[in-house]
Amino acid sequence: MSLINAEVKPFNATAYHNGEFVDVTDADLKGQWSIFFFYPADFTFVCPTELGDLADNYDAFKKLGVEIYSVSTDTHFTHKAWHDSSETIGKLQFPMIADPTLQISRNFEVLIEEAGLAERGTFVVDPDGKIQIVEINAGNIGRNAEELLRKVKAAQYVRANPNEVCPAKWKEGEETLAPSLDLVGKI
Repeated sequence: MSLINAEVKPFNATAYHNGEFVDVTDADLKGQWSIFFFYPADFTFVCPTELGDLADNYDAFKKLGVEIYSVSTDTHFTHKAWHDSSETIGKLQFPMIADPTLQISRNFEVLIEEAGLAERGTFVVDPDGKIQIVEINAGNIGRNAEELLRKVKAAQYVRANPNEVCPAKWKEGEETLAPSLDLVGKI
């Protein structure tokens, strides 16, 4: 069963955010766009490059009304230690959710059961708490925040313009398509 248009399942977690431990629940997602950015583990190799890339683009996501939640199966204490010891991770201004019970990773179907780690999964959630974009990468392939930003803009555009669709490589301001009988076989 696809997770597209599925509602985020209830969860309650602790996150490290702006020097504090804070509670984060599924209720926090309502009314805003959210990104769940799962990664295998703190203190690793590809993960800090991805999180640093998100941190460098965080202001652009915030301008779109998007909150980013990074998630791994590490504890919130480990997130704090990594944040405090790494210059790259120290730039993060978004919540780092701890998932030591593995429940959130299971809910999003990214848990590698035998390892107790999350796959490299990205989920864009709309203001209704429904998943609109799912992307899963192999553990050795990093993601690109600018491409994710483009996809968020496309998701926001089609939500605001339900009779239009965004073609491949669509960028903000470019033409969209209005599906109709007239377009069949003409693209």
